[in-house]
Amino acid sequence: MQKAPLESNVADLAPADSVVTPYDFAHLVTYWRLLDANNEGADWREVSRIVLRIDPACEPHRARQVYDSHLARAKWMSEQGYKHLLRGDIPGLH
Repeated sequence: MQKAPLESNVADLAPADSVVTPYDFAHLVTYWRLLDANNEGADWREVSRIVLRIDPACEPHRARQVYDSHLARAKWMSEQGYKHLLRGDIPGLH
């Protein structure tokens, strides 16, 4: 049985804004999964394939760029962005 190709629903670069964006809000679960995987010491290639749905064997540069960008944003969300969520300060969601 042939596997379906991976189809990523993430942008090549996560936002770098100083506020939570609608993209961030839509990808909260992705961020949580990245943080969990990082805390467990998971290999970035496996995380890229499973969480980000990008095959690092086929697109190694893109997979690493997306992984690094989204992990950095996930860390920002856990350190700063959550404050915006608690205040309900999410542009485009009102």
